[in-house]
Amino acid sequence: MAATAPMAFLQHVCSAPLTRAIRCRSISVPSAPARATHVDSHVLLGLSEVELQQLAMDMGQQKYRGKQLHHLLYKAKAKDIQAFSHLPQAFRNDLKEAGWRVGRSPIHQSVTAADGTVKILIQLEDNRLIETVGIPVEDDKGSIRLTACVSSQVGCPLRCSFCATGKGGYSRNLQRHEIIEQVLAIEELFKHRVTNVVFMGMGEPMLNLNSVLEAHKCLNKDVQIGQRMMTISTVGVPNTIKKLASHKLQSTLAISLHAPNQKLREMIVPSAKSYPLDAIMKDCRDYFLETGRRVSFEYTLLAGVNDGVEHAVELAELLYRWGRGSHVNLIPFNPIEGSDYRRPYKKAVVAFASTLESRKITVSVRQTRGLDASAACGQLRNDFQKSPLQAAADDNATPAHGLLQNDLQKSPVLAVSGL
Repeated sequence: MAATAPMAFLQHVCSAPLTRAIRCRSISVPSAPARATHVDSHVLLGLSEVELQQLAMDMGQQKYRGKQLHHLLYKAKAKDIQAFSHLPQAFRNDLKEAGWRVGRSPIHQSVTAADGTVKILIQLEDNRLIETVGIPVEDDKGSIRLTACVSSQVGCPLRCSFCATGKGGYSRNLQRHEIIEQVLAIEELFKHRVTNVVFMGMGEPMLNLNSVLEAHKCLNKDVQIGQRMMTISTVGVPNTIKKLASHKLQSTLAISLHAPNQKLREMIVPSAKSYPLDAIMKDCRDYFLETGRRVSFEYTLLAGVNDGVEHAVELAELLYRWGRGSHVNLIPFNPIEGSDYRRPYKKAVVAFASTLESRKITVSVRQTRGLDASAACGQLRNDFQKSPLQAAADDNATPAHGLLQNDLQKSPVLAVSGL
């Protein structure tokens, strides 16, 4: 999980009426074709209103039919062309005959935690599972903020030492519509608009930057979520921060740092060997200068590893050396069976934060959310899948839920945060 941190708004305690028991639902899904890694050019989800209008005209329809398509996709959230009740049957038939489809996938599993956090497993067309988390937060004025934490890959190839997603293996990048549909699925479950999107779920967004940027554009323009309400997180991939800066987005860039020096970072984040700390910090400084957007640094506190006052001092010095347009989000680690890492004592967390604040570094400490829903990134998927799902071949075949239990991931899973 290269994306390891939500923003400050995720730190509030949700006081809306919440269920007090965990609910799990497994749904048997028919077989699907082999996985695709190319962009499917016949998926409606992800197309803009202008593109949908052009599609309508190309198929002999009036231009306004494209606007109707846009409403059906992003407002009504229709999942199948036959559900386009506002369109003529002939147009629906033409779309299907031409190979068009909506691009929505079924929910295989949903889990609701006592604090209202909901994690869902979405079953893609190739029977892979991806995780999405919905986090409701009520602010001081009684308004509900609903954050969707979305995945950008099926699994993650970077294998950070404390992360559950990497332990579950890596399969492929997600396509544009597979990212967008996660937000729509959260809106449907909560019956509430998603107000914030964080690209902090499974996978490393910068390794799938084109699809992430396309999804970002659609979520902004079509789903109408403000750019400043979106965050793209990365553990650091060479040359990609510069590329992201060139788009001059108003969204937040979050760097999963986890260490104040190169040697320690390599131990925690193996991929750091190919992207030295000074190089990533220079890119962050240049990103701030080019976009004017403050960079957020995510720092998972591991007891006895990187949580000492001396580490905080070194971190403050690092940030000051490379500029002052930054914020640090501290994430106390939650240990699990089989992990050598331990959760830091509260006193250590407070001392670390105080040390940063005394050196004029803005800092926040994330409140853990949804752990009873296996909401740590990659945890629920690891519990249910290490290979593509297999559909029942006949009535006597193993039910989907039992089949998944037989495929239970044996690797340690992590509860590092509420995501």
